[in-house]
Amino acid sequence: QVQLVESGGGLVQPGGSLRLACAASRSLFSFYSMAWYRQAPGNQRELVARISRGDSRNYVDSVKGRFTISRDNAKITMYLQMNSLEPEDTAVYYCNAKAWGENDSWGQGTQVTVSS
Repeated sequence: QVQLVESGGGLVQPGGSLRLACAASRSLFSFYSMAWYRQAPGNQRELVARISRGDSRNYVDSVKGRFTISRDNAKITMYLQMNSLEPEDTAVYYCNAKAWGENDSWGQGTQVTVSS
């Protein structure tokens, strides 16, 4: 099972930016899909953005135009650049990876708080 470690969360004012990182323990080419999910208190975990092995990207409507998912295969790290942050973006953000023949892998989560 792959190890995923998120970093980059924190407290930011509305309109600010953060970049989350998800470091994997093996090559990103072993995953057919990687994604960022988030979960706010009292809510279900929701998909925020997904990137396929072929670099196809999808976003939930609420973050389109503000968030960008990317990956650096050399650094075996996936990123989520978050701009124009809103209080509604406050949540724990989780990294997810899917590989054939394996259960989904998850990171431990990183807290993002958007507040003035």
